[in-house]
Amino acid sequence: MEQIEIKQVTLNHIEELQKIGSQTFHETFSAGNTEENMTNYLNEGFSIEKLTAELNDKNAEFYFATLDNNVIGYLKLNFGQSQTELQDDKALEIERIYVLKEFHGKKVGQVLYEKAINIAKQKNVDYVWLGVWEENPRAISFYKKNGFVEFDKHIFKLGDDQQTDIMMKLKLK
Repeated sequence: MEQIEIKQVTLNHIEELQKIGSQTFHETFSAGNTEENMTNYLNEGFSIEKLTAELNDKNAEFYFATLDNNVIGYLKLNFGQSQTELQDDKALEIERIYVLKEFHGKKVGQVLYEKAINIAKQKNVDYVWLGVWEENPRAISFYKKNGFVEFDKHIFKLGDDQQTDIMMKLKLK
């Protein structure tokens, strides 16, 4: 497999971000959710307005994983007050690591994850944290393999469905 490249996402890439975000979210979660809830979430969560606001947030960063200039996955990081839950200045949140289904098992997620950890170390944070759906054993296993431990749970609303996310963290110091 050729070299996977990581590129920071800017407003110029918003349509690509919308496409990869919607596609990977749908591939990952459509089997376990109603079509109506999925459609509503995709329309709101990946709207141009919402993505524009997120890309303009100085405490959030997006990165694409590309192969032959094709976007095959992406990463979203949050710092400080932009974190979805803890908002700890000594922490970094991995809000999203998503990879196209056809590239699962090809280390794309690991490359994106390593980018996140490198950024966390550059920012000198004490720990990295994230939330992962309790019914996503593939992701839970991935994070455990990388040293994350469970520390709490929180509710993630997908349409009218309240789902439990397992909160996990990795101490860096």
